[in-house]
Amino acid sequence: MTAGVSTRQIGGLSGRRILIESVYPAVEAGRFPVKRIVGEPIEVWADIFRDGSALLAAELLWRAEAASTWSQVRMRLDSNDRWTASFVPTHEGLHAFVIEAWTDEFATWRRDFLLKRDAGLDVTLEAREGRALLASLKPASDAEFSVMQQAYRASDGDPAALLAAEIAEAAIKGSRSDLSRSESFPLMIERKRARTGAWYEMVPRSQGRLPGQHGTFDDCIARLADVAAQGFDVLYLPPIHPIGSTNRKGRNNSLRAEPGDPGSLYAIGSAAGGHDAVHPQLGTLEDFRRLLAACGDYGLEIALDFAVQCSPDHPWLTEQAKWFKRRPDGSIQYAENPPKKYQDIVNPDFGCADAAALWAALRDIVLFWVDQGVRIFRVDNPHTKPLAFWEWLIREVQAVDPGVIFLSEAFTRPKVMKALAKLGFSQSYTYFTWRTTKHELQAYLSEITGYPECEYFRPNFFVNTPDILPLHLQSGEAWIFKARVALAATLSASYGIYNGFELLEHEPIPGTEEYLDSEKYQIKVRDWNRPGNIKDYIGRLNRLRRGNPALQQTTNLRFVQIDDDDVIGFVKESTASDNAVAVTIALAEAPPRQFWLHFGDLEIGPPGQRRHVREIENLVTGERHQIEWGGVRLSIDQSQDPALLFRCFP
Repeated sequence: MTAGVSTRQIGGLSGRRILIESVYPAVEAGRFPVKRIVGEPIEVWADIFRDGSALLAAELLWRAEAASTWSQVRMRLDSNDRWTASFVPTHEGLHAFVIEAWTDEFATWRRDFLLKRDAGLDVTLEAREGRALLASLKPASDAEFSVMQQAYRASDGDPAALLAAEIAEAAIKGSRSDLSRSESFPLMIERKRARTGAWYEMVPRSQGRLPGQHGTFDDCIARLADVAAQGFDVLYLPPIHPIGSTNRKGRNNSLRAEPGDPGSLYAIGSAAGGHDAVHPQLGTLEDFRRLLAACGDYGLEIALDFAVQCSPDHPWLTEQAKWFKRRPDGSIQYAENPPKKYQDIVNPDFGCADAAALWAALRDIVLFWVDQGVRIFRVDNPHTKPLAFWEWLIREVQAVDPGVIFLSEAFTRPKVMKALAKLGFSQSYTYFTWRTTKHELQAYLSEITGYPECEYFRPNFFVNTPDILPLHLQSGEAWIFKARVALAATLSASYGIYNGFELLEHEPIPGTEEYLDSEKYQIKVRDWNRPGNIKDYIGRLNRLRRGNPALQQTTNLRFVQIDDDDVIGFVKESTASDNAVAVTIALAEAPPRQFWLHFGDLEIGPPGQRRHVREIENLVTGERHQIEWGGVRLSIDQSQDPALLFRCFP
């Protein structure tokens, strides 16, 4: 004997007659926000359908998190139950969108009426039904009520008055029968710098002019003209805080510091203060604010390092001792990344009993620097701290200023790197630094620009860092430095160099990927104009990036065939589809060579107007090439310039 079906069950089932599936864009079915840029259209689509042949209507609704009302736009049916719409966010911050769909009863009646009438059937009764249906609808506005009322009156004896397109339009929302609503899908709308920027990492204490003399914020200001002339957008500063003395490291990470050794930049905290203080030898907080203002004059933004670690002399170790874990002998465990040891650093204990206060203190440090005018933070090793902490902290900070950008410096397992991006980091360091062959680069870029990674993972391609001198740069040859910066600057919308790269610095500790006489542990004064530098080359790349929107985004990237394993080729197209750039870069040292660049069936241009590439123009020389037989023959001499950049014309 089977149980009966209750009225409640029937009601619940009938309320799900319309299904809304495969909503795009979404990350983990809406668990994490999709990232987008303010002022740019966001296309949304979904599969919407129901049983039977009744016609549907659908709307896309969106709003900022703090808004009390929704904006809406009608969705259109493309084909195969796929509905689409778009909107343009006008403000930064967390947003959400939902989709509503319902049975359009009047449109269904109108369609059926016309089919029957055109087939020669008697539609007298259908006309009466349509008139009664129109009278039962509740218009959404006074204007719609007026249109429907006039049609109702005119239809008395003349059913044709019910068939005008404006009547159907006015009646769409009249009943909203079987209304269904999707889940809410979050969006993080950010400013353009969250996607696009050229970063220059500079160590402030090394910006002086005399060997061994500690640099100041004024010395940094003196260098801004040089940095800006190279076309950089972001000036990234490693920690600028007081440095501890206990267990201070010496040169090349020596366990013993000699008199005058400044210590590691990352051993943060001394009697002079902690994370909310500046190193006294750099200057004062007011001096730092002057540096911020000077950067603004040059069109630069400062990115500040946020490293959640302390020297043993940090004020927190006495003021907030409960935030640090003690070993059985009463000592505090110094930081380790086996086999590496950091005897001059200790880490807060995120599992301590007072973790809530620790979280709040770290948030307040970030907000302190936001108050000073810093809106970009490069976060050191975020994968070594709880993921939930970062999700909370980023949301807390962006609730105060949604324009704050966080860069994740996490060279760790790919899924952890992607998880950090999902939960809020605007940009991420990547494995680009170690991808050198054509196959490696194409496979890696295809991974991080594919779906769904493209919706949340924004790469920042650093060619080197204070910790990483890649093996391929250790030859010191100018062509490989040019090739690597060209790859970074053209493949990714955001990229960076660590100072000294432009001078071709390349001396490693033998057998390692670490710089000899690392600037992390000592002051290095340089001649920033010494012969052999590639500053002009970098400046030209950055000017080309600024002049071509295609190079200011990462996801619209297509690799093209080149019959040479040592030359990579790709085409990038702007988000507005009004600019396309083709790039070829030599990846290995070789004599000058010719190669065939295949465009094949590749098309460029806005939707509905896409065409094959017919001509390309060299962005440096102005030389033009016609595309014949689907491609063009080019020459490259990597000893002069390993990269060729072309504007594409359809």
